[in-house]
Amino acid sequence: MKEDNIRVLKVEPQKEPEVVTLKNDLESMQEAVGGLIEIIDLSETACVLCNEEGKLNGLEGNRSLGNDILVGTFYVTGSDYDGNLCSLSDAEITEYTNQFLEPETFKPEEIEAATGFKFLSF
Repeated sequence: MKEDNIRVLKVEPQKEPEVVTLKNDLESMQEAVGGLIEIIDLSETACVLCNEEGKLNGLEGNRSLGNDILVGTFYVTGSDYDGNLCSLSDAEITEYTNQFLEPETFKPEEIEAATGFKFLSF
C-alpha cells in the first residue's frame, strides 16, 4: 500500500543529510527537486530521487555516486517490491546518512565530464 508521506533523507550541497518527511506524490517530488524527477537505484530497497535535468541546468555539484556526480538537492527514499517509493527503515537512514555524510566540492569541469549521452544501435 502506498504511503501518503514518506520518511526520507534530504541531501543538499555542502550540508550533512537530514531526515525529512516528503509527500508521496509526483507534484511534491518535482517541487522538492526543482524539476523533472529521476530515480536511481541504490539497492533493492532504496533509491535516489533527483532532478533529471540538474546537470544541464547547471545545478551545484553535491555528492559522487559511483562514477557519476549527483547535482542539486536529492533525496534517498525507500522502494518497495512493487516499485513504489516508501519510507526508509532506521537501518537505511543510518547507512545512507553515513554514505553521504561528508559534503563534496566539484569543479565545473568535473560535472561537465559526468554529463553525457550514450547512443546505442541495435
